Amino acid sequence: MVLRVQIADMHYGNGVKTPCRDLEAKELRTCSDRNTTLFVQRLLAAEKPDLVVFTGDNIDFDASNATGSMDEAFKPVIDAKIPWAAVLGNHDHESNLPREDVMKYLTKMDYSLSQLLNPSVEALLGQEASQTPIQVNGVGNYYLQVFGPAGSDSANTSLLNLYFLDTGEYSKFSRVGGYDWIRASQILWYQLLAAKLRGSAPEASTPTPALAYFHIPIPEYESVLKDSSMVLGDKHEAVLSPLLNSGFFTALLQGGDVRATFAGHDHTNDYCGELMGIHLCYGGGVGYHAYGKVGWPRRARVVGASLRSKKGVAKTTQELVTWKRLDDSKMSKIDPQVLWDTNARRWTFGMKTGAVMSPLLLILLTLVITACSSCLFNTLYAKYRRKVGIDEYSRVTEDIPLESNYPIDSDNSDDD
Repeated sequence: MVLRVQIADMHYGNGVKTPCRDLEAKELRTCSDRNTTLFVQRLLAAEKPDLVVFTGDNIDFDASNATGSMDEAFKPVIDAKIPWAAVLGNHDHESNLPREDVMKYLTKMDYSLSQLLNPSVEALLGQEASQTPIQVNGVGNYYLQVFGPAGSDSANTSLLNLYFLDTGEYSKFSRVGGYDWIRASQILWYQLLAAKLRGSAPEASTPTPALAYFHIPIPEYESVLKDSSMVLGDKHEAVLSPLLNSGFFTALLQGGDVRATFAGHDHTNDYCGELMGIHLCYGGGVGYHAYGKVGWPRRARVVGASLRSKKGVAKTTQELVTWKRLDDSKMSKIDPQVLWDTNARRWTFGMKTGAVMSPLLLILLTLVITACSSCLFNTLYAKYRRKVGIDEYSRVTEDIPLESNYPIDSDNSDDD
């Protein structure tokens, strides 16, 4: 199984000098950014992931030295020599380094797979690079591919695609407040890229499954809550999505490849729910310098991809699953959940250990249970009639006239 760990909202500040928030009083006295580092180290040791994804607000606005804070924040994954990728949140640039420079610095760090933009729109359109390139909003819109083992038949075939998008910071339009949104240029970039990747998939009719990572949740993270039966996890705060819905979720539906999206931003939400075949998942807050909830441990989300193999050679992605790890004494593993199962060629919801029931099977089962219940009732009722002699009672009452002893008052009719 290929494992990816999502680390959301570290909000790394100034190391041991940085205070923590939302803990018991006795814990606050000795807590600092060091607790965030220890959690990440324990997490990596427990899961041994193939890739770590940081989904923004990696450093805090009060970091006195942005590059120094980034060096410390990403040190655990670099020390573990694990490849990693990152996107920016709405706070990463609020220290002493502009947003684009923050992302440039991340791309140059050891083991980083982060990129500013890949590919360009011109490349997707098959055009030559020009002096006035088509702009894609933000910094950090790129993709990665998971290939089969070296030397195998799938060594040059992507088994899983990963999209990374910059959701920006705050609205730049005076008439619209709140947070920024995924812009039209980014949606076009995704649509062109998804079409290109679909064309290179082993089966053109079945796109290679994909996951999407970004910081600020899209408005559909609120919509998914309307059906609580399709949601697993906690919601302890409002969904702070943009005020405008730019249509990115619609683009994902049309693209047909993204099975789940992963966001941060809202630290005390960690739920994952299915909406129209796509799972919308929160990571849950990791950082101790950021706000949290007293008694609710910091946490991180893990995604696992099972690869179908023939004689040990990976061919396709068979299943996508997710769970969360808590920063408690046991590094508790909670809320296992199936995101997608290629065996059924459908998206699924529920516990990994539970059976997945199709709607048709559920309807048939309901009809069978209803029919059996009706048969049982009729059988018991017939036995009861024979026991109490209800047949004789019915014969006698046939001679009783049906006229009512209480005349109907036509003035009190319901026709008013």
